[in-house]
Amino acid sequence: MSPPGGVHALVRRSHEERVLRVLRQRGALSRGEIAARVGLSRTTVSEITSDLIARGAITIVGTDAVGRVGSGRPAERLALDPSSGQFMAVDFGHRRVNVAVADASHDVIALGTSRYPESAGWPERIPAAFALIKRLSVDKGVHYRALQAIAVGVPGWGDRSPADGVAETFAEHFGAPVTVDNNVRFAGLAEALRSPADSVQNLIYVRLSDGVGGGVVVNGQLVRGADGSAGEFGHITVAGPDGEPCRCGKRGCVETIASVPAILARCRSLGVRVETLDDLRAAVRIAEPTVDKVLREAGAAVGRALGAAAMMLNPSEIVLSGEIVHIAPMLFQQVVSTITYELSYRAEAAPVIRPALLADEGGALGAIAVLFHESPLLAGYPEDPVAPSGPIERTKEHPMRTVAGTRPEEGLR
Repeated sequence: MSPPGGVHALVRRSHEERVLRVLRQRGALSRGEIAARVGLSRTTVSEITSDLIARGAITIVGTDAVGRVGSGRPAERLALDPSSGQFMAVDFGHRRVNVAVADASHDVIALGTSRYPESAGWPERIPAAFALIKRLSVDKGVHYRALQAIAVGVPGWGDRSPADGVAETFAEHFGAPVTVDNNVRFAGLAEALRSPADSVQNLIYVRLSDGVGGGVVVNGQLVRGADGSAGEFGHITVAGPDGEPCRCGKRGCVETIASVPAILARCRSLGVRVETLDDLRAAVRIAEPTVDKVLREAGAAVGRALGAAAMMLNPSEIVLSGEIVHIAPMLFQQVVSTITYELSYRAEAAPVIRPALLADEGGALGAIAVLFHESPLLAGYPEDPVAPSGPIERTKEHPMRTVAGTRPEEGLR
């Protein structure tokens, strides 16, 4: 059983959410109108709105003096503060972190990226995220005193172990509950929500980037799997025991052939000097034959893995994302050709195969969607947020909420 303080905090948060929801839906209202709509006493609403005003979640936008009937002092009208960041999504990749901040109306009001070396560990990645969050606050005029929830996306294979520590660090730093999941699964959700189809019941999403990961929608629900590792397409073996070694410990995984670092390394091993995606773009532009060969090999590997998955799951859509997909059309074409061949026994049931509509910010936008939890795709999706421990105080020096007795930087591990 939760301690009394914990129960009180949960009730208080529930009441706050009801007040914020009615303001989001109805616009500016007086305290009396809020009380009537949410079913709380005027005293309770007065206490809640006073705290929300102090935190910057809502603001006073005038009174009901115009059109008021009868005597008495005009009642203040309250509305959501458009500069209040109330939902935050943090998407950690192997080489960069993306941050998205949304207000109580569920509009994204700040979005940014910061890069770090691939060799950077969590002691370097987390400060990079905090620095980006602070910069967005300054550049976009956003404050975080009223954060309701945070979602953090972390890379898949091999990088999932520190997730609990990351969640605790963010919970302590901001004083808000934190949910952690695979960042590519978040991106798959965002892509499914923006599908051209009226509704996506069955979808496979794969991102080719510094690694290869994916997300799966089955029967209209985003799937996590037994332990949260559903969608690890990058570690399906496609090249056999003689393939290149993978960081997962096996050989010949899709990631050893179709990740961006693997493609660039393969080109170099065949004598083509490509160090970056910009170099690869230039080689593709002149139709360099060796690069074309490497890209088609990568596309065939991805296509074989997706073809097998499609035979099992029978998706209506397969979505391929990553900057390299747009840089190298022949890679995408090869994926389509290979999947078409793998599913040729049932050509009439072949899925739509398309490039992603979203760029690299998809993971952060999907994480925001998880916080809203308003899509049917999230029905039954597990929620296990890490709550902040200990009392929370708001400091004047820092626009963020932090655990009492600590400075923000002391919350880092």
